[in-house]
Amino acid sequence: MASVDATIIAIRVKPGARRPRVGGSREGAHGPALIVAVSAPAVDGRATEAALRALADAFGLRSSDVALRAGETSRDKLVAVTAPPESWRARLADLRGDPAR
Repeated sequence: MASVDATIIAIRVKPGARRPRVGGSREGAHGPALIVAVSAPAVDGRATEAALRALADAFGLRSSDVALRAGETSRDKLVAVTAPPESWRARLADLRGDPAR
């Protein structure tokens, strides 16, 4: 099995949301960021863990395909996705609301 290089994407986590949701885009500390709202509080890394799970679910990936790279205590985070881009890249564009690709 060939290894896949990680693709780094920026996310903006919104902890304490009424409903978990992945979608939308905003300018963040690392450039355009995908918004990930989670119901978990920003305590002891729970919101970060929930955001990584929500992102994996939204992309249809395994949790192990998504890992935090930077921003452990920040709402603005960098996430590494190690799955082949063709399996999730179009979904990312849809979730961000990117214009026609």
